[in-house]
Amino acid sequence: MTRNWALYLFILFPVLIFSQKQSREIVNKKDSILPGTASSISFSLENTTSQNKVYDIVIETSNQYIIPILKKNQVSIAGDETYLYLVPLRIATETPQGKYTITLRGLGSDKTDQFIKTAEINVLPVRKLSVTAINSPEFVKAGETITSSFLLKNSGNVTEKLILESKNAVVNHDATLLLPPGEAKVINISKVTNPDLGKNEYQNLNLSVYSVDHPAETQTAYSSTKIISVKPGEDDIYHRLPVSASMAFIGMKNRGEYHDGFQGELYGKGTLDKENKGTLEFHAVTSNPVEFNSFTQYEEYFINYRRDEFFVHLGDKTYSSSYLTEYARYGRGAEIRYNFKKISIGGFYNHPRFFRDIKDEFNVYSTFRLHKESEITAGYLYKIPRPGETSLSFSGLRLDSNAHLPYATGKFKLNKNLDVSGEVAYSKTDRMEGNAYMVQLLASYTKINGNLMYMKSSPDFAGYFSNTSTFNGNIQYKISSRLNAFANYVQDARNFQRDTLFLAAPYRNYFQYGISYRYLKNGSIMLYNGYQKYKDRLEPRQFDYYERFVRVSIDQQIGIFQVNLQGQFGKTDNYLSGFNGNSSFYTVNLAFEKLKTSFNVFGSYAITSRYQLQDQEQIYYGARVISRFSPKTNLSIFYQNNYIPEEYFNDRNLFEVLFHQQIFPGHEFDVSGRYALQRGQLGNKDFIFSLRYTWRLNMPVQKTAEYTTLSGNIGNLGVKKVEGIRLTMGNHLSITDKNGNFIFKNINPGDYILEIDRSTTDINDIPDISLPATVLLTNKENIFNFGLTTAAAIQGVIQFKETTDPNQLSFAQFQLKKEKKRKESIIIEASNGDQTYRKIAYIGENFDFNYLRPGDWDIKLYRNGLDKRYKISMDAFHFTLHPSETKSLVIDVVKQQTEIKYQKESIKVGYNTIKKQK
Repeated sequence: MTRNWALYLFILFPVLIFSQKQSREIVNKKDSILPGTASSISFSLENTTSQNKVYDIVIETSNQYIIPILKKNQVSIAGDETYLYLVPLRIATETPQGKYTITLRGLGSDKTDQFIKTAEINVLPVRKLSVTAINSPEFVKAGETITSSFLLKNSGNVTEKLILESKNAVVNHDATLLLPPGEAKVINISKVTNPDLGKNEYQNLNLSVYSVDHPAETQTAYSSTKIISVKPGEDDIYHRLPVSASMAFIGMKNRGEYHDGFQGELYGKGTLDKENKGTLEFHAVTSNPVEFNSFTQYEEYFINYRRDEFFVHLGDKTYSSSYLTEYARYGRGAEIRYNFKKISIGGFYNHPRFFRDIKDEFNVYSTFRLHKESEITAGYLYKIPRPGETSLSFSGLRLDSNAHLPYATGKFKLNKNLDVSGEVAYSKTDRMEGNAYMVQLLASYTKINGNLMYMKSSPDFAGYFSNTSTFNGNIQYKISSRLNAFANYVQDARNFQRDTLFLAAPYRNYFQYGISYRYLKNGSIMLYNGYQKYKDRLEPRQFDYYERFVRVSIDQQIGIFQVNLQGQFGKTDNYLSGFNGNSSFYTVNLAFEKLKTSFNVFGSYAITSRYQLQDQEQIYYGARVISRFSPKTNLSIFYQNNYIPEEYFNDRNLFEVLFHQQIFPGHEFDVSGRYALQRGQLGNKDFIFSLRYTWRLNMPVQKTAEYTTLSGNIGNLGVKKVEGIRLTMGNHLSITDKNGNFIFKNINPGDYILEIDRSTTDINDIPDISLPATVLLTNKENIFNFGLTTAAAIQGVIQFKETTDPNQLSFAQFQLKKEKKRKESIIIEASNGDQTYRKIAYIGENFDFNYLRPGDWDIKLYRNGLDKRYKISMDAFHFTLHPSETKSLVIDVVKQQTEIKYQKESIKVGYNTIKKQK
């Protein structure tokens, strides 16, 4: 009663304010009103006669959601009086944004005097969108589909055009949704889990919703589900080291002679303890039965160990002291390094295997770290020559005595955009002295980035380089997001001490500049201009030329095809043959992938003046096919008819077939066969084939745990039987005896999920705890007990009640008859503390919760956007479910009633009487 009076006074309170004389501006004002509130609008009624008049007032609105609280009334207006009549309104929450008309109709007591007045109100827009997770499974098995439900509710008064997205699941609904005001929609998302999951894990699914007109206002809800592995990888009680052992049979026809034999290989790398602090690596390859090339392995043996700040290596590797003194020298020796907080010290001994000038070399160094990205190194290299050997290097310098080479290097981070590094070195032998230096600058800015490097060594420098210089640089400028400009310059070093195992690339000196333009997202074009000089390092020379060129390159994605077209046009000065001429190249490359197979086809046509003949025609073509039949099987086939002479320093495939097959886990088989041009050859084709078997194993190096057991009992809490019930835990299975006892033996320690096979129990039997259950096995013996009882259920109905007390006047009674009925719903939540279930239930319909565990349960009811005119009589229940019990609930939803009582004597509200002059 008090509440109704308060609401009545609140609505009519403005009358006390407006009972004074008001201006017509206020009377005619167009009000802006928020939906979901109560308001009022005033009309000015004027009696221009001298007689008192009584009018029957009827209020009408242009929208069903705008409800006059007093639809009908009677007003008495004295003669020559202006009366201010207030119409109280209730604006429903779901009232759409817009302008609406309020109409006041007045009919005099004599039925002839009537008037109509209208006023306009403006309902403001209100946006209120919510996303709530309402249902998701607690557990699913790996390979099953997780389906989570979310409630999307538009509690505003604006129709929302929404975009539905999920970063890690599939939205089972149209990506675009139109949701009217007051409407709710259940959205389901799903994800298929990985059936090969090795360990149990949690999967969080998300649903994001945003309006097309307000993309920044994104709302996201989450659900969490535990995935139970059906093929769990057992936690090993041993820490293991990955090792691979292989045996290959290799045959080769080399320059008309055939050789074959077996070659074995053993490789391992991993940590030696479960804390992963020490890393061991070893490699052993027996001698090669055929001549070494890029497609076979050379004899090699080494072992190294790394722990924290310590590193030691014994055996074969490429040893390097610094860029100027000993850049890359393959040999057999030892290296050690230790890192302190700011200082590192180390050194190595190396006996080169493919360089006859040097017998042995020793190196020591120390590095001081200024800060994270800046450091200085000082070192000393001592070389001992091999007496009586003739130099096979590309340097004119040959060591005549022991060489001493002190050096210093440094790299410095000047700022976030600039890095500079450099080296200075000095060499001294019994008869000569030399020096060398190198400097390098790297720059990286938003628009521009580049790299410049210059090196110079004196004629008597006894390091890796001598009597040579080199300059390399590249720069790129980003003009726009689509357009880039760039330039590159390369000048190779002429004299250096390369291992004789490999041939050196031709001497190069070239400069090119150009622009690249991305005209489409999947298409770009590049234009180059520049010059290049190539000179053969071997005798007799095959080429020595200088060429100025223009090149254009186009990359374009067309459907599944990636197409590259290139054309180059140049003027060539041939120093080898002494003539000038044109050199033109035309190249096409086509790549695509289909049916787990990738294809690459290319062809090139050239007319050049680079070699022995002028206007010499060259045609190159080839293809590569790689097919992945399955994760265990793949096949690769390659063919190319020939190579340009400048690539003589490489081993070059002409035809190749590679087949790989995993027989079963840990065992693999490889077959390869190829025709190839070996380094330095131009026309002689050699055939090489290999059959290889590889065994991949994990060697135990440390025992980390002991096997455990899990035992327990299933207690009978009123079921027919507890015998023959199947329990699973990972890959392990146990069946209860007649007393309900079970046991799992020889289980690796770890985190497991214990499950019960419901097909071995009666259909209505349920554990008294939540299953599947997480079981952590750490002790040697573990115990897990639970009981089996019969399930309970909750059934109910939501019924609607309306008070019809004649002494009360309900707001709802003043609604227009044409009001559209909306299906109202509430959310019902059932929880016992461990498990929570939610359902959306509609007024007038039944609901149920089946297969519930006996015990204490709480039922909570949520409005779910229920119309404010309705209320839930009781929104919480608490009760105890007994085995096999079905609990019945009746949920009452009633209309909110507002009581309006009239005083016996009316209250006169109006302007002061204005007497007209006669």
